[in-house]
Amino acid sequence: MRLHHPGGSTVHLAYCTNVHPAEDLPGVLAQLDRFAVPVRDRLGADVLGLGLWLAAPVAAVLAADRDLRLRLRRELAVRGLETVTLNGFPYQAFHAPVVKHQVYLPDWTDRRRLAYTRDLATVLADLLPDDAARGSISTLPFAWRTDWNEARMAQARRLLDELARGLRRLGRVRVAFEPEPGCVVETVDQAVTALSTLDNDVIGVCLDLAHLACAWEDPADTVAKLTAAGIPIVKAQVSAALEVADPVAAVDVLSEYAEPRFLHQTRSAGGAAFDDLPEALASRASGPWRVHFHAPLHGTAQPPLSTSTGVLRQGLAALMAGPVCDHLEVETYTWTVLPEAERPADDAGLATGIAAELAFARDQLHGLGVS
Repeated sequence: MRLHHPGGSTVHLAYCTNVHPAEDLPGVLAQLDRFAVPVRDRLGADVLGLGLWLAAPVAAVLAADRDLRLRLRRELAVRGLETVTLNGFPYQAFHAPVVKHQVYLPDWTDRRRLAYTRDLATVLADLLPDDAARGSISTLPFAWRTDWNEARMAQARRLLDELARGLRRLGRVRVAFEPEPGCVVETVDQAVTALSTLDNDVIGVCLDLAHLACAWEDPADTVAKLTAAGIPIVKAQVSAALEVADPVAAVDVLSEYAEPRFLHQTRSAGGAAFDDLPEALASRASGPWRVHFHAPLHGTAQPPLSTSTGVLRQGLAALMAGPVCDHLEVETYTWTVLPEAERPADDAGLATGIAAELAFARDQLHGLGVS
């Protein structure tokens, strides 16, 4: 959806299609009719924005064939859909039975990550609406932190310099690194250190508001630090983490969210850090905790759990001051791994939930004067 900032700019609000499994073009096209069009209809939107996730195999096919790219653009347009942003974090197999640490591979020391991101940039350049100011691609924050060293950082910088040169030639597309708990870049200070020597005309940050909450960082301070460092917030993911004041008392409810597919990094306000929720539960560490489990924005978690929607609201307020960021993506990829009683029963239920999340985000923006 396109919204209008009081300053005169357009703010794009989309939902991320990494919630849907698809590894080829027919699968991507099928998503449009099964989910995206019903979401648009439920919202009554003339045009619905999609943050497309294109797995590496389909990205490579599209990048090699401009006719296919133009076909995808037409398929979007006839359905009242558009794309200004791609999610390039998961490489492929994002809906495998077990993903966990595999989502960080290949990392930014591997030329396959460079090739994938270049392919996405080529695709996005042809998908962008003619009147869109720019396109964005989110990517992982270098790598998972294990075994990271100066030699690996130097290799990553070489690949990123290649990427930046290609983006400058292509024009209109920027790449955004997404800080995440447990990765090489988790905090805003780490983001400033890692990204300030790169080409910030084409490389910046994707600020995920659930990740920010899990890092226990203040949204306004985060935005101010990045702005002062000259690092653009290219894209933001409108997301909410689980939160619990007393995890020991809530262990039975929390255990329902300890599922086998995704990592759910857990951080306490006191600084305790766990790479996954089962590890945190076994520790019996004191709270409060925030858990990297993207919760539906409009819902309420099972008591005594809550969600970090307060951080979400603060983050949107900071991002819309200017605005600092004009690409917003609702990224709740966890619908199918919610506790069974909270999961959508069918396609219609998932479309209804996604539409409700987008309506929630839109209402928050309306409250900030972005209409």
